[in-house]
Amino acid sequence: MWLPILGLLLGIGIGSTLAIPIPGIFAKYLSVALLAALDSVFGGLKSIIEDKFDGAVLLTGFFTNALLAALLAFLGDRLGVDLYMAAVFVFGVRIFQNLATIRREMLANWMQKRRLSAQGANKDG
Repeated sequence: MWLPILGLLLGIGIGSTLAIPIPGIFAKYLSVALLAALDSVFGGLKSIIEDKFDGAVLLTGFFTNALLAALLAFLGDRLGVDLYMAAVFVFGVRIFQNLATIRREMLANWMQKRRLSAQGANKDG
């Protein structure tokens, strides 16, 4: 479980240290693609916690979501419609849903461990 988190932190660290200028014209596309990629990362973390992780699903979802979101933003620019907002909404909702599931599972595991340790202490004492 710690490997994806370590990779995320490493990526954030490398991205923060390297000063790669991105032209303003690409900022919208990159931000939507990044949001889609974050959705895949949180979905991967959720699947690890639920013991349903599949690396192929994560990788294909990561690139497909990022490319589709950037393509949607590009198409919206060509049509003069803010289609990227649909991707922002959908991926934003999914990120928060995945995060809520991760939080609930971690809290349930933590509370179960506390109950088991309290029961073990009561049996010993």
